[in-house]
Amino acid sequence: MPISDASLDQLFRQARTANGFIDKPVAPAVLRQVYELAAMAPTSMNTQPTRYVFLTTAAAKERVIPALAPANVDKTRSAPVCVIVATDTRFFEHMPQIWHKPEAKAMFEGNAGMASATAVRNGTLGGAYFMLAARALDLDCGPMSGVDLAKVNAEFFPDGRYQANFLINLGYMDKSKLFDRNPRLAFEQACQML
Repeated sequence: MPISDASLDQLFRQARTANGFIDKPVAPAVLRQVYELAAMAPTSMNTQPTRYVFLTTAAAKERVIPALAPANVDKTRSAPVCVIVATDTRFFEHMPQIWHKPEAKAMFEGNAGMASATAVRNGTLGGAYFMLAARALDLDCGPMSGVDLAKVNAEFFPDGRYQANFLINLGYMDKSKLFDRNPRLAFEQACQML
């Protein structure tokens, strides 16, 4: 049964990218709920390589500011939470816990190219699922790729195991800073039926 129009509006049609936030905190319990919803979404072989680092204090957010494009600084400072969406390059160490075939760990461990491609693809999916879960729980998201990921990795992941993918500012939107919605491609431009 399809979900309601109101739910579709909240997740997609009326949802917007947040460009600024009001001063309203996001409770740690809500962040846990967002993660637990997002974690239920599919990844290939249940690999779950996405990792989330929640920057919830002004001091923590200041650590990421030097890596941001200038246009992203104020919105990140105003966000109650800035989430570093990262990928665990050694996600396969958890395969015995999360996959029903014991040989999966060795398969990824012995094939660096497959492990890397799986981590990047499914790590990005995890970030997308996270944004939908956040919207479902009435949070607004401002995803950002205007960031020097090498600087983020040096600051937060110096051992190299995790690799930053993108950032999401999270909280409750300041509607006065909302941009007009940009057009979307038509079905005929983006899709083919064979």
